[in-house]
Amino acid sequence: MKDGEEEKKPSAVSATTKRGGEMWDRWSWVEPLVWTERMLTALEQGVKGGTWYSLIDKVCRPAVLLRAFAKVKANKGAAGVDRQTVAMFEQRLDDNIKRLSEELIAGTYRPREIRRVMIPKPGEREGRPLGIPTVRDRVVQTALRMVLEPIFEVDFAEHSYGFRPGRGCKDALRQVERLLKAGFTWVVDVDLQRYFDTIDHDRLLDLVNERVSDSSIRTLIGAYLQQRIVDEVQAWVPGEGTPQGAVLSPLLSNIYLNPLDQLMARKGFDMIRYADDMVILCRNQAEAEQAFALVQRWVSEAALTLHPTKTRIVDATQRGGFDFLGYHFERKYRWPRKKSVQKLKDELRAKTKRTNGHSLESIITNVNPLLRGWFEYFKHGHYTTFRPLDGWLRMRLRSILRRRRGGKGRGRGADHQRWPNAFFAAYGLFSLATAHTAVCQSSRR
Repeated sequence: MKDGEEEKKPSAVSATTKRGGEMWDRWSWVEPLVWTERMLTALEQGVKGGTWYSLIDKVCRPAVLLRAFAKVKANKGAAGVDRQTVAMFEQRLDDNIKRLSEELIAGTYRPREIRRVMIPKPGEREGRPLGIPTVRDRVVQTALRMVLEPIFEVDFAEHSYGFRPGRGCKDALRQVERLLKAGFTWVVDVDLQRYFDTIDHDRLLDLVNERVSDSSIRTLIGAYLQQRIVDEVQAWVPGEGTPQGAVLSPLLSNIYLNPLDQLMARKGFDMIRYADDMVILCRNQAEAEQAFALVQRWVSEAALTLHPTKTRIVDATQRGGFDFLGYHFERKYRWPRKKSVQKLKDELRAKTKRTNGHSLESIITNVNPLLRGWFEYFKHGHYTTFRPLDGWLRMRLRSILRRRRGGKGRGRGADHQRWPNAFFAAYGLFSLATAHTAVCQSSRR
């Protein structure tokens, strides 16, 4: 940002309240069991003192808890430490909902322990910790999020895309592409080390208190932050952080980083953030260094840590580039980053083992949804991405057929003539390269 340049103001929901259907169009994602038109009007115009009171009564309503359970059921999560599945909770749904409501009203509700498991992280030896609350706690957290999310959403910045209604990865990627084409090619690639595990509880609760004055809500959030965590080795109460996998964690993580969003917007920097993944696109090196210094100061004050090697300044017009949301950006192009390709190959390997006893038609039926889903996200990658992956997958399929004929090793040599590309196309195998060509032709029209 140049000296003397007027600071930008962060975007927010319009303060102009309109009547009838337009109000609900803007807030179509909120839960009408909680948010009435009168409340939405107050949300847009602002409430007295800027904080909301008497919210716990909305969380504990049986109808709201039932709606929260429907959302939990749709997510198909695993059982927590009590081993109670969603199906088991549903068997006595009315009794369970009534009990939760009564406990919340009486102030006797206490969250149970969180079951912690490690899930694979592509390209890294260590997995990613995932916290699994019990079904009952997920229901209450969902109800709590239904009540709280609009209150904080109205203040979130325009350039924040992660875990927000009506926004997603593709929106963030489009903004990155737009800025790169506009000449913002000096990039501050920001990586927060162990972000979800290092969020300061007191600072987070202070941020919640700025908008919510209901002591019962604050106590409930504090109880979730202090939930005992259990894994196969030990059990402990965390002094910081919010468990990845908990329903409230995405909202709380956005609340914690919102001051950084607002700061960067006020200072005129073009930052794109998705959860804890963020890049700042600048016009020159000096501007990038200024943005980097600003982030360093804020992160230190927020008791967070920048990754010492992954946080860096990059000239996107040169070799090296940067990764963001699964893509690699470099020299006016983008393509799936190595970890994204590796993850796809790992999933395809599991479905195309040479010992696979299913018919070729069944195998192809099994892999096609994976290929289509991957392509839908990465279809804007450089054309050189897709043909090698098609060839690699056909090689694995030829290896299966080769083994069934008594051969050994990978599909090669005469196997290409015995089972040509057209052979797999006739079985309906989804081709990434063909799909990409079709997308390009469609865009030209």
